[in-house]
Amino acid sequence: MRKMDTDLLPGQGLILCAVSGGADSVYLLVRLAELGYTVAAAHYNHGLRGAESDRDEAFVRKLCQERGVPLTVEKGDVAALAAREHMGIEEAARRARYDFLYRTADALGAAVIATAHTANDNAETLLLNLARGAGLKGMGGIPPVRDRIVRPMLGVCREQVEQYLQSRGIGYVVDSTNADESYARNRIRHSVVPALESVNPAFIQAAGRAAALARRDEQYLAGLARQFLAEHCDGRWVDAHALAELPWPVASRAVRMMAGRELGEGHVADVLDAARKGGVVDVPGLRIARAGDRLLFGVPARQSLPERALAVPGVTPLPEAGLTVICAKLTACPQVVHKSYNIFYFQCENICGSISVAGRRPGDSFRPAGRGCTKTLKQLFQQAGVPPWERDSLPVLRDEAGILAVYGVGTAERVSPGAGCGDIIKIEFVRQQPDRGGYRYES
Repeated sequence: MRKMDTDLLPGQGLILCAVSGGADSVYLLVRLAELGYTVAAAHYNHGLRGAESDRDEAFVRKLCQERGVPLTVEKGDVAALAAREHMGIEEAARRARYDFLYRTADALGAAVIATAHTANDNAETLLLNLARGAGLKGMGGIPPVRDRIVRPMLGVCREQVEQYLQSRGIGYVVDSTNADESYARNRIRHSVVPALESVNPAFIQAAGRAAALARRDEQYLAGLARQFLAEHCDGRWVDAHALAELPWPVASRAVRMMAGRELGEGHVADVLDAARKGGVVDVPGLRIARAGDRLLFGVPARQSLPERALAVPGVTPLPEAGLTVICAKLTACPQVVHKSYNIFYFQCENICGSISVAGRRPGDSFRPAGRGCTKTLKQLFQQAGVPPWERDSLPVLRDEAGILAVYGVGTAERVSPGAGCGDIIKIEFVRQQPDRGGYRYES
């Protein structure tokens, strides 16, 4: 007979037991109390089975009263939560239940929350995940520890639980939905597991060993991915070349860690392709893009920059770019060179008509001063290291003859002030908020 894994339990302090009233949770509560642990119980009434749900609550109340165990009960409307959050009933029930358990543990000062998942539950979970095409993490079944949740019964079989309770005359309730084969887990429990036990009578124990091996391998590979990120990650940025060179098992885990969410194999492949070749990838709830030699997880949303006429002199806000344009007239050109290209000087006599600022236009090109050639904005942006998602909001100054200057890139040769020039227009871009991109433009 397998015993509970007491190594998962604290040496002292309160253990909050999640008690549904079923055989497994009753066994958990009774055994922990018998072993001398300080326990309290928590029961969540999902309200999904009408009178049967209320029956379960009443049973748990009586059980805890008879055994002198403190009990916290909460009744929720899981169906309403599922409708409000657009999720399935099972997912909503799980979220509501665990939220209740965490709140109750906080209120009671419990050291851990113990749930009654058994070796059978673990085997069923492994098979469910296998059917869905899971990797090592899914093949690891139910983790023995997750945050403050501990599962000391993963080595205990359901048959063992029922024999123990029967031998001591301890009752429990049976959930009628356990017989409903519209649930995938019930079909696995009633059909798949018996078929596998006909091949290996000790299938439940074998599945537990396989899950433990998978968890061990997963922990090792995840450790390699964390080590890589510690060496090659800077906030939301990661070294694209180093990521692309990793073996797939480590690279895929690093990508998921950076994304902070579960991603399918196809999404991971797209991200790694962007790390190798460049580009932008959209995954659920996140945009990822390569800029220069780095990959950014969480591309900031930027709007295109509409056209605005500039008052000279005057001040014009550009909220889409997080900038303000300040225009002034000077009688002479300063000898200071601003290589960051956020301050521009134009020779007045070379300006054709009014000056405006807007985003780029298809096919835009100009001849930057000192370059000796005409290039497209796309080429210039690439050379300046401007990420693709920034390019539509990058300010472009124009007059009626074409481009005068591009923020972060340079001034057009035709309006660049010459030696001894007279009247000058000065245009300065002032940033109104921190640079969200985390890069700089260089010519």
